[in-house]
Amino acid sequence: MAILTSYLQCAVAALCASQVFLTSASAQDNEIDALLEGLRSADPAAAVQIENRIQTIWSQSGSDAMDLLLDRGREALAEGDTKTAVFHFSALIDHAPDFAEGYNARATAYFQEQKFGLALEDIQRTLALNPLHFDAMSGLAIIFEAIGKPEGALAAWREVQRLHPNRDGMAETIKRLEDGLEGRDI
Repeated sequence: MAILTSYLQCAVAALCASQVFLTSASAQDNEIDALLEGLRSADPAAAVQIENRIQTIWSQSGSDAMDLLLDRGREALAEGDTKTAVFHFSALIDHAPDFAEGYNARATAYFQEQKFGLALEDIQRTLALNPLHFDAMSGLAIIFEAIGKPEGALAAWREVQRLHPNRDGMAETIKRLEDGLEGRDI
C-alpha cells in the first residue's frame, strides 16, 4: 500500500508540474502576443526594451539544463569559438527538438562559419516552430543577401518589418534593396 501511495503522490506531483508548465507556456504565449502588438506601435527606445523581453522569453526552454546549453553555446559564439558553439547548440537540439531558439542559435553559428546551407536549414526549422521569430527572419534576409538573392532578402525583411517596424537599420536596408531591384522583375 505504501508503494501505491508513493506512486500516486508522484503521479499527482507530475500532473501538477505539467499543468504549471502548460499554464506557464500559455501565459508566455499571451505575453508574446501582447509584446508583439506593442512592438508594432512602440517608439524606437521602447521597441528595444520590448525586443529584449521577447528574446528573453524565446530563450527560456523550460529546463535549466537546456538553458545552460544555450548559454554555453552563446558564450562560445561570443568568444569566436563556433565549433564549440555548434556542439552545445546541437546537444540542445538533440535533447529539446521543439525548442526553436536552439535552431536559431545554431543557425547563427553556422552563418559565422559561412555554412549557409546548414544555417538556412536551421532557420527553416526555427520558423516552423516559431513563425513570429523576427530574429530568424532577419537571419534569413542576411543570408539571402550574402548568397546573391536580393529578392528573397527583401521579402524576408518585409516580413520582419510587419512584425517589428522599428527594427534598427531595417528601413534603410529595405530601401537599399528596393533601389537595387528597381526596374527588375521581383
